[in-house]
Amino acid sequence: MIHCERPTSCSIRQGCKMIDLARSTFYYRSTAHEVALSDDQLVDLIGDIHDEFPGYGYRRVTLELCHRGYRVNHKRIARVMRERHLSVKHRRRFVRTTDSNHSNPVFPNLYRNRIPTNPNEVWVADITYIGLASGFAYLAAIIDACSRRIVGYAVSRYIDTELALAALDAAVESRRPEPGRCIHHSDRGCQYASAAYREALGHYG
Repeated sequence: MIHCERPTSCSIRQGCKMIDLARSTFYYRSTAHEVALSDDQLVDLIGDIHDEFPGYGYRRVTLELCHRGYRVNHKRIARVMRERHLSVKHRRRFVRTTDSNHSNPVFPNLYRNRIPTNPNEVWVADITYIGLASGFAYLAAIIDACSRRIVGYAVSRYIDTELALAALDAAVESRRPEPGRCIHHSDRGCQYASAAYREALGHYG
């Protein structure tokens, strides 16, 4: 009935609402008549399930659809959820990128109360994380405090001294600051306080 009577601009969701009919009832009747579900109809059903069970992934959605009388291949459900961006939104967990609990030496903060007026006067080093579907990657960046531009960066699956060194090497290669003229500022995390990083800073001047 809804297919026959509703305007083409009216979705099944809107049509069911207009006649006060649950969409699950409409689809149950369609299934009883062996009418295959289109992707749009499947999206509506998945939306209903997510309204009731927000944390359900494609496996639980498949089981819930089966419980409601719809036998749909789980691979198809996974595809539709992926293509229509219906995947479960996981709460992003905090990722710690600074480890200040170390025994390496730290140095005075030369950047305190200083406003740089020229490029290559102060570089600020930091590490952040990038959320991926399979976990996290880490981005180490060197930022020129005057221009606020990234002058060197590196990305890795591991948050270690090698990552910080790669960003420093990239910054020096691209900007070649005058030795003894550039202040290096960081959060004093273990990567930046390590012997290898301090040695690299000494080498570059």
